[in-house]
Amino acid sequence: MAKNNEYIELPWTMNSSSGDDEAPKDPRTGGEDFTQQFTENDFEATPPAQRVQFILGEDVDDGSHVSHPLFSEMGMLVKEGDEIEWKETARWIKFEEDVEEGGNRWSKPHVATLSLHSLFELRRLLVNGSVMLDMEAHNLEVMADLVCDQMVSAGTLPPGVKDKVKDALLRRHRHQHEYAKKTRLPIIRSLADMRNQSSSKKDMVKSPSNQSMARPSSGTELSEQQGHKGNTHFMRKIPPGAEASNILVGEVDFLERTLSCFIRLSQAAVMGDLTEVPVPTRFIFILLGPPGSQSNFHEIGRAMATLMSDEIFHEVAYRARKRDHLLSGVDEFLDAVTVLPPGEWDPTIRIEPPAAIPSQEVRKRPPELPKEDVDEEEEEQRLREESGLSRTGRLFGGLINDVKRKAPWYLSDYKDAFSMQCVASWIFLYFACLSPIITFGGLLAEATGKHMAAMESLVSGFVCGMGYGFFSGQPLTILGSTGPVLVFESIIYEFCFKMGWDYMTFRFWIGMWVAGICIVLTAIDASALVCYITRFTEENFATLIAFIFIYKAIENVVVIGKNFPVNQGIYDCVCTPPLGSNASVVDYAKYNWDSCASYNGTLVGGDCGTPPTENVFLMSVVLCAGTFIISTILKDFKNALFFPSIVRQYISDFSVLIAIFAMSFFDYFLGVPTQKLEVPNELKPTLDTRGWLIPPFTERNPWWSPIIAVFPALLGTILIFMDQQITAVIVNRKENKLKKGCGYHLDLFILSILIAICSVMGLPWFVAATVLSINHVNSLKLESECSAPGEKPQFLGVREQRVTHILIFLTIGVSVLLTPLLGHIPMPVLFGVFLYMGVASLKGLQFFDRILIMFMPAKYQPDYMFLRQVPIKRVHLFTVIQLACLIILWLIKSFSQTSILFPLMLVVMIGIRKALDLVFTRRELKILDDIMPEMTKRAAADDLHKLDAEVGLLARMFPFGKGRRGRVVNKPAGPGGDTGSAVGLGLIKCTTSNANEKEFEAQSSLLK
Repeated sequence: MAKNNEYIELPWTMNSSSGDDEAPKDPRTGGEDFTQQFTENDFEATPPAQRVQFILGEDVDDGSHVSHPLFSEMGMLVKEGDEIEWKETARWIKFEEDVEEGGNRWSKPHVATLSLHSLFELRRLLVNGSVMLDMEAHNLEVMADLVCDQMVSAGTLPPGVKDKVKDALLRRHRHQHEYAKKTRLPIIRSLADMRNQSSSKKDMVKSPSNQSMARPSSGTELSEQQGHKGNTHFMRKIPPGAEASNILVGEVDFLERTLSCFIRLSQAAVMGDLTEVPVPTRFIFILLGPPGSQSNFHEIGRAMATLMSDEIFHEVAYRARKRDHLLSGVDEFLDAVTVLPPGEWDPTIRIEPPAAIPSQEVRKRPPELPKEDVDEEEEEQRLREESGLSRTGRLFGGLINDVKRKAPWYLSDYKDAFSMQCVASWIFLYFACLSPIITFGGLLAEATGKHMAAMESLVSGFVCGMGYGFFSGQPLTILGSTGPVLVFESIIYEFCFKMGWDYMTFRFWIGMWVAGICIVLTAIDASALVCYITRFTEENFATLIAFIFIYKAIENVVVIGKNFPVNQGIYDCVCTPPLGSNASVVDYAKYNWDSCASYNGTLVGGDCGTPPTENVFLMSVVLCAGTFIISTILKDFKNALFFPSIVRQYISDFSVLIAIFAMSFFDYFLGVPTQKLEVPNELKPTLDTRGWLIPPFTERNPWWSPIIAVFPALLGTILIFMDQQITAVIVNRKENKLKKGCGYHLDLFILSILIAICSVMGLPWFVAATVLSINHVNSLKLESECSAPGEKPQFLGVREQRVTHILIFLTIGVSVLLTPLLGHIPMPVLFGVFLYMGVASLKGLQFFDRILIMFMPAKYQPDYMFLRQVPIKRVHLFTVIQLACLIILWLIKSFSQTSILFPLMLVVMIGIRKALDLVFTRRELKILDDIMPEMTKRAAADDLHKLDAEVGLLARMFPFGKGRRGRVVNKPAGPGGDTGSAVGLGLIKCTTSNANEKEFEAQSSLLK
């Protein structure tokens, strides 16, 4: 064993042969294990990565070599008073946790940093030490006998110290969770301990691990009988079906040379107190040596445990049939890490576990070379066919395919809603939808002469929401009122008012034409044109709507300030004492408007008819800001450090609801007369002159008015089609990981029927609302349940179901009955919800991220994938063009004279995006945006070559160079990491990308 101050000479030949000390291997091991195309000599001559890929590619013909999740635990031989025992010092599931001696507690989970010296020493021990695979042992005593006999037969262990080595291996194992109970409850010794106590000169305590039970048993009764109680609380963190890997290292005074042995049991067994948790042990690594090497042994033990926690090496350990297979796993691990200079990083810093770990699948199998003969247009056509965005060539073919695609999921759309998350989403979206509907109803009443108002909007929300929720192709899309529809309605009303026509009848025919045209568009698969709506257009639209929500929320609060100014002059109202009272006017002047009557006082003055309103504006600001801040903070509370995870999740799901009730109670407690939500309390049309059914003909309208209604209907169709489909594209974007498919044609068909119904009943038209739909999706996002300590939750997808959509609009329909309760909710609180929804919908938009990057110095810019692959000047140019389009859309929408052209400008956005093909390369557009159909191929071979070079997934794995000392991080580099040679002094660290899900999706799409 080399001393601590010695350098290690690394001959570094990869064909190390097994020595005579190797334990007998599986009878299947031999020349016949390899195929005729891959001989033993070929195996030794190939790079480590290819050897590991060959080992993992072999078929497992029995259950003994099937890999399981591993829990690794390291114990060190220490002396506690007069007793010598094994003490738990570290554990691994995915990340390392160390026992902090000073605090007598577990450290935070962190990425393991290993000395480079310890990895080389570990490899030397595997070359020269004992390796025993598929050992038949079901308790620690049998294992110790077999290990000692093998070492004696190999000549590495003197026969005279065999009993001492065995005695050391059978010492008691004490775990960290037992030390807290040590002073209160002494550990009960077994009969074997007491027998060994009377015979041992050093009063050594023997472990109860020498009596164990096979893997199928739980080990609970035995553990209780022997005084060892597993850490059942930590058992919840262990993955199902996990097995244990135990690393035992220590120094003893009776050895003159180092002993090491790597053991894999043929069948895993629970070995009493060997492991902290009652899981069966499969791997044991033993390292004993002379005094003076404890710290070096500790680092080697950490290196072994870290290797066992590595996804690739631990599969190699399960499948290995001889020593060379384990060495290949170590060599591949060293090839996959990256060196950091020691002067540029503090090795004492504990690295926090990354938010996302790249997949290690690329290490298991060779990367597939892209096929140059693949037609990219055909590949894009295939992807469009899968999502229903290709023409079928027959009438209603797309609609039929959508029904076939969604029908198998229809029942699950109701079963999947059994979750508290859906309850939280329902209540949140109810308030989020109710206030815009009522506000829109008030604006609609002004624009249409009260032909349609808040009551008609509520009924329309109920009718459209229920119909869309039950029969649509994508029920995650929330219907609502939009600004362009309001402008369209006001233009039609002004036209009818000037012409002296009946507005509702003329609107009836426009709605019929719009519904008919939409059905024709469905029949000819016009929704296939959605494929031309790329990220450029959809994010422009989504950002615009989000900014409108933010702007309107602030504007509404400012309007309150204008209606209720802070400086109102003198409030002419004074509380005077009652007649016959001895109190003076000064005594009663201190009482407020609302408290004067409780003291039998009388209000005198010209303003006493209304309460004072100088505090209304300030209170409205507090309510709006408070709702926004509470919602934002509590939404992220699931990542906080307080309370159990299930409590944090509930608080996060109900964050907006908590904010609404908290601020409403605050408003009620202070008694400031702020504006409240006004909901109609009777189910009847706003105008007494109209009913719930609109007559198609009237004497006021000429006979040809239904014919000319087709012209405004064309404009309305473009408006509705673009609003609906852009929102549908945003909801169905690949970053949301939806599994039940799209339904563009079915959605348009259902929407056309709903428009016809609303036209007959004289109700406002509801289309897909972008911000509401985005928040609906965000409220139903699913994340993985974190089991391993330090593991970050991963985004899994969205809870796709129909129940929340149905319940939202069902509750809106019965809101008339809830007027007494809803009347207590202040409007500024709902304005705060609008502000929250607008800000929340900006998260995850690449366009908004790129806008922020424009104001950041280069060294502070986030490590987004598109910044790695596209020059920053080109990124800024693309952002400036997109920002200019956003400003144009805002200006067109802001003026009533031009706002009717808004849907046409969305079509122009698609044309502008097409023109960008002349400014940016295909590769740049593929990264920053999406590829539009039928783009001209531009030097496909050159693009593929450049792409392979920059993404790095086809980088060759070079042999690891010489090195002497340093530190290494246990997680090897992922697909985005540099797997080149590491030479000289340094620190080894995993390169993990902190890019978010959409960036990984963008990178993977480049490889197609």
